[in-house]
Amino acid sequence: MTENIVETKNLLSGYGKLKVLFDVNFKARKNDITVVVGPNGAGKTTLLNSIIGLATIHDGSVIFDGQDVTKVPPHKKAKLGIAYLMQMGNVASTLTVEENLRVAGYLMPRSEVNDRIQEILEMFPRLKEFVHRKAGTLSGGERRMLAIGMAMMRKPKVLMLDEMSTDLAPKIVKQVMNKIVELRDQYDLSVILVEQNAKKALEIGDYAYLLVSGTVRYEGNPQELLTHPKFAKLYLGISE
Repeated sequence: MTENIVETKNLLSGYGKLKVLFDVNFKARKNDITVVVGPNGAGKTTLLNSIIGLATIHDGSVIFDGQDVTKVPPHKKAKLGIAYLMQMGNVASTLTVEENLRVAGYLMPRSEVNDRIQEILEMFPRLKEFVHRKAGTLSGGERRMLAIGMAMMRKPKVLMLDEMSTDLAPKIVKQVMNKIVELRDQYDLSVILVEQNAKKALEIGDYAYLLVSGTVRYEGNPQELLTHPKFAKLYLGISE
């Protein structure tokens, strides 16, 4: 079995005194796309926030590449190799594409930043055409690609993506999902993908979790979850 790159063990977490996740055991294997789906309010984003260090952990632990990082602050986790792309506010609209990439490389030695920007533009040829344009003038799909490119600047081991399909047309969602698979395949990347668009996410996933009301209701093969005869009931948290 592939070695796990990220794990949570008996995770109880939330924000301040508010508890959102309850006894969550989660694992993401190296070079897999691990998909987390569930209804609104299920705790999907809180799981990512707990891994990176933005949530309050009341009990349990977070393991990254075999190391307990439960109490490691977010900026140090970024240096270890975790890139977290939040749903909102991930691109500076008043900066150009190049400036956004440069800002994203703030943890890197200056001597490496220019070369890495060129590598990112090769990954995303469409951005190459708009390198001097303000990010605010890009289409929704182009901004999403820029955001992913910014996360890739630091050559992360793990890329955590929160709701990449939000407000995108179906055709663009497909392009974004295909790009995620391409990046995983070409750069030995491990991906944790939180998605409201369950069908599209499960179609590209290697392993899946269904969160409902802060607990894991399913884990295993994404296709089995997608074709589960009671998927809708599971997804909505309805029990018979």
